[in-house]
Amino acid sequence: QIFQPLHTLRAAEKELLPGFHQFEWQPALKNVSTSCNVGIINGLSGWASSVDDSPADTITRRFRYDVALVSALKDLEEDIVEGLRDHGMEDSVCTSGFSVMIKECCDGMGDVSEKHGGGPVVPEKAVRFSFTVMSVSVLADEEEEEVTIFTEPKPNSELSCKPLCLTFVDESDHETLTAVLGPIVAERHAMKESRLILSIGGLPRSFRCHFRGTGYDEKMVREMEGLEASGSAYICTLCDSSRAEASQTMVLHSITRSHEENLERYEIWRTNPFSESADELRDRVKGVSAKPFLETHPTLDALHCDIGNATEFYKIFQDEIGEVFQKVSPSREERRSWRAALDKQLRKKMKLKPVMRMNGNYARRLMTQEAVEAVCELVPSEERREALRELMRLYLQMKPVWRSTCPAKECPDQLCRYSFNSQHFSDLLSSTFKYRYNGKITNYLHKTLAHVPEIIEREGSIGAWASEGNESANKLFRRFRKMNARQSKAYELEDVLK
Repeated sequence: QIFQPLHTLRAAEKELLPGFHQFEWQPALKNVSTSCNVGIINGLSGWASSVDDSPADTITRRFRYDVALVSALKDLEEDIVEGLRDHGMEDSVCTSGFSVMIKECCDGMGDVSEKHGGGPVVPEKAVRFSFTVMSVSVLADEEEEEVTIFTEPKPNSELSCKPLCLTFVDESDHETLTAVLGPIVAERHAMKESRLILSIGGLPRSFRCHFRGTGYDEKMVREMEGLEASGSAYICTLCDSSRAEASQTMVLHSITRSHEENLERYEIWRTNPFSESADELRDRVKGVSAKPFLETHPTLDALHCDIGNATEFYKIFQDEIGEVFQKVSPSREERRSWRAALDKQLRKKMKLKPVMRMNGNYARRLMTQEAVEAVCELVPSEERREALRELMRLYLQMKPVWRSTCPAKECPDQLCRYSFNSQHFSDLLSSTFKYRYNGKITNYLHKTLAHVPEIIEREGSIGAWASEGNESANKLFRRFRKMNARQSKAYELEDVLK
């Protein structure tokens, strides 16, 4: 299979890559060429080149969004046909009325440097944008109800997560990032207004695409939606609550922010129609101070929620070991010694090596009843130990609700008790752990307590829409970039994209 002359490999690659299948859009996409056979394109095509320190043609490679989408749908062709058959919708009936739900993910990666390689100078950070076809449903001509004929069984696997665009830019460099993602946003916008005609199972079918940007961590959401950075007093990307309000009322906030509203607020920020002072103006727009660039879907990223909350618990553990609740202001040395004690204990009892930055695997191991028991051995007072155990017990009751792909099926009891548990949890924080939550609370903890039930009610799931597929594909990106790329920069991104 592998040792074949290059031209045969190229031919095989062509069939598997986007740009092989015929399709059309009705009406034709605005500002997008109608040709179907575009493979990998320079991600900056359509932008005038600027004088810069890195040659622009090596910075980014991507597929055209519609072409990549067609390729993903053709991959699912058998599943779609089988789904139609299972629902007794024989081929002749269904040619129109298909809708496709697409999850979009975008994530920055630090340090992807080549340890040795004499390529052009590019920033050693990368941004990957990818999408997953979550479900395909069809509304038959006479029917009232949509029937779902395909649902992605593993929405968080890197296998279902199709790369769309690879870019060597730093996600914090807003100008470059928006320049690179600009064409993608434009194509996505054009596709919303149009229908895709594509042959599936031998018949031309018409699809409408619905895009939901849910696989972004909070940093990326804030950047895309024009909000201030995550240290802002406006703690939440879903509601207008300030940090102080969120620490007073930990539960019961409703989701109010939306892309449209952010755009309106940006206009107010830009024009200041009421001639207010900077502070009043900022309060009026609730921290929207840049132009929202890409529409994200209001949800909470389950993976980062896990990581954020574990970081918080890790700090609570240190504070409890040092009995901060009775101290005024402990010195740095004291804090360091508590942390060392905690790390040592976790390593001994849980075989958990200390990590520089909290990651998913560490978070999963730390948030267990065993970890709490290990920590309790270092906590002097029995009363505090009980409080810690209870805190973790409640957390573990709540966690499956925003982790599982389909909470109504997988953990119905925890789903029913969620509001009660989160109320109880926040009572514990605001009484026993008051020293940490006086006027402040972390962003993800606020979302975990305040917004989960509403999101589940709207969407049916949080876990399925998380960024995990994209994150685990980052690992692959690193590997391919180091090992499998044909050795020249111009090819490298293409090979990884393939």
